[in-house]
Amino acid sequence: MNNRQGFIQQLVAVALRVALVVALCASVWGIYRRLPRDERTSLDDSSQAVPTALRIVVRRSSGMPAAAGKLPVQLYPINVMAAQREYDSEHRPGVRFDDFITRRMGGRQPLSGELDERGETVIAVPPGKWWVHATLGGAEELTWRLPVNVSGREASVELTPENAYARAKSF
Repeated sequence: MNNRQGFIQQLVAVALRVALVVALCASVWGIYRRLPRDERTSLDDSSQAVPTALRIVVRRSSGMPAAAGKLPVQLYPINVMAAQREYDSEHRPGVRFDDFITRRMGGRQPLSGELDERGETVIAVPPGKWWVHATLGGAEELTWRLPVNVSGREASVELTPENAYARAKSF
């Protein structure tokens, strides 16, 4: 009888250990499933995600130059200036900057649009981190390079003199 009780106790101990591991895995899976969708979207999944309508608006103030015509806006999935510094920091024989930046973007393509006369545009952008690049010419040129976390159905970015990357006066 003693041998049989020892076997049953060992069997119960193994069953409890397995139940503990299953409960731990189930709780981790439950937490993972409740995470926000954008934080677990990989580069491969972002192409299948529903694009966000990103509205870009230039808020003109009294000290802001008036642009003639339409203003081009580019969105890049990486920080192009950081990529340029990285490219310049090391000698890369036979690799052009365009090839380097294409490889760094991991298959994602830059997006572009034009601001209309009112200073507005809407671009369909896959969720993720993007960089807005725009330059407003005139007597004082304003340049923007803004990081934007895109998620949801709609998002908005406002370009103002306060969030401009650079200002340059033309003589």
